[in-house]
Amino acid sequence: MITQNQISKILESYDKKNITIGVLGGHSALDVCRGAHSHGFKTLVVAQKGREKTYTKYYRRREGIGFVDDVIVVNKFSDVTKKEVQEELRKRNTIFIHNRYFWVYFNFKDVENKFLVPIFGTRAMVKLEERYVQKNQYYLLQKAGIRAPKIFNDPKKINRLVIVKVAEAKRGYERAFFLCSNYREYEEKSAELLNEKIIKNSDLKKAVIEEYAIGAHVNFNFFYSPLNDQLELMGTDTRRQTNLDGILRLPAAEQLEVLKHIKPKMIETGHYAVTVKESLLEKILELGEKFVAAAKKEHPPGIIGPFALQGAVIAEEGKEDIVIFDVSMRIPGSPGTLFTPYSGYLYGFSISYGERIGLEIKKALELGKLDLICT
Repeated sequence: MITQNQISKILESYDKKNITIGVLGGHSALDVCRGAHSHGFKTLVVAQKGREKTYTKYYRRREGIGFVDDVIVVNKFSDVTKKEVQEELRKRNTIFIHNRYFWVYFNFKDVENKFLVPIFGTRAMVKLEERYVQKNQYYLLQKAGIRAPKIFNDPKKINRLVIVKVAEAKRGYERAFFLCSNYREYEEKSAELLNEKIIKNSDLKKAVIEEYAIGAHVNFNFFYSPLNDQLELMGTDTRRQTNLDGILRLPAAEQLEVLKHIKPKMIETGHYAVTVKESLLEKILELGEKFVAAAKKEHPPGIIGPFALQGAVIAEEGKEDIVIFDVSMRIPGSPGTLFTPYSGYLYGFSISYGERIGLEIKKALELGKLDLICT
């Protein structure tokens, strides 16, 4: 595994006056590039062939507009770990911002053992989003004392509405969710998905079966700075999912008819900004603080920079509570957090994740503490 000492030596060799912020071409790349430019950094996108025009054409920096300075086009995203690509990144004094793309499209071990480029954030933590690894997000939520849905290890014991999270057969990084409330329904729905080759039996055996939290879904997007040991709520949003959104827009009678022919899919296609009641903010921030503390203890150095606790605000016994059912241990995919007021309440104006990351790297440079935020 790449050691912190190796990363520190690379950072020492960098020209600190010519730092480049690098990112894979997708997910949150444009937000990162815009934010990096706002703090005077050069930007570099590593784009996959066939998906590069967003960065080489439409948002390329030219005549005072656009924020993508340069692009390295590779045949596939995983080529970013190739020796020649890494050498080019180090030559440009690159600090790489990892996002979901960075982990979906190639092996975790390649990132941990081969990618000898400084990463902003904790490179060993993002794999904990996966439900098959030890001490994963469920473990961290438990250690943090954060309420999460009940997990059923045996489908025969299902006795309430649950959501089954199983990897898709064609796209292992996406999940084919289905709902059921007892073992009979579990067998029927899983058999149908298996017959249609939407899922595989090997993945079904590893599926997570969790109690379905009925409430208002909200992603709580945080930023933790190890430079000042402070947690910030960057914003709140929720997801748009296809084809679920389209089904929900239909009247109930039409929904029932449509469901005879197609199955709901919860594939994320975008986000929209939401707000939460001010009376919930203290509880929300306390959840973030608990998670940061647990991550430091269980996976030192813990969370660095962006992360999100995704959950639902539920009503019970005359009060509201928050149930967290998913964790993002890197920059979340929604640029819409900028359009909620929470960072503005702190800074006087709303800032995006990209701007906040740029600010953190700039401050670390000034303090000579890049190795505190890069792994």
